[in-house]
Amino acid sequence: MIDFVLASTSPARKKLLSEAGIKFRDLAPGVDEDQMVAELAPQTPSELTELLAKAKADAIAATETTALVLGCDSALFFEGQILGKPLASSVAIERWKSMRGKSGSLFSGHHLIDVQNNRAISLVTSTEVFFADLSDREIEIYVATEEPLQVAGGFTIDGLGGAFVERINGDYHTVVGLSLVGLRKMMGELGLDYQSLWR
Repeated sequence: MIDFVLASTSPARKKLLSEAGIKFRDLAPGVDEDQMVAELAPQTPSELTELLAKAKADAIAATETTALVLGCDSALFFEGQILGKPLASSVAIERWKSMRGKSGSLFSGHHLIDVQNNRAISLVTSTEVFFADLSDREIEIYVATEEPLQVAGGFTIDGLGGAFVERINGDYHTVVGLSLVGLRKMMGELGLDYQSLWR
């Protein structure tokens, strides 16, 4: 049995892995994301999400001896801007007013470290997300739930926000924040069997 560690406390990612039948531990990586972005200034959503996913995985891998550690990070690329978590209601409302009726690309970076064999691999996946044309009132009610404040892009596809995603072009799990297809491919590249993660 592989000792699989998720370097994240994201409820969505934990729920996704549980529903996929994967046995795992989750640990908070304690990475100062804002400071890293300010210092390293990634220019694209791919660079940003890969950088932060690697930082999170590295932070946990440094404390482990035999585990397989996965770090993840997500961001929305919309009209030339990289959008992370809105954090404030006012930001989320303005963001939704600009996004409604349009589409953006949700990027999820993954970094997988096989600690015991000192090997690692990164992968960034992206999915185009088409947003519903919401009224101001619908936006205000949604933001008042506070769900969009702590998630990349200011929306979820697997929670209350699912009703406001008209369709996607790509991998659903990328939008949740962790591509299972990507995880399987990365494990294969490291010579590991994805199905060995099943309980």
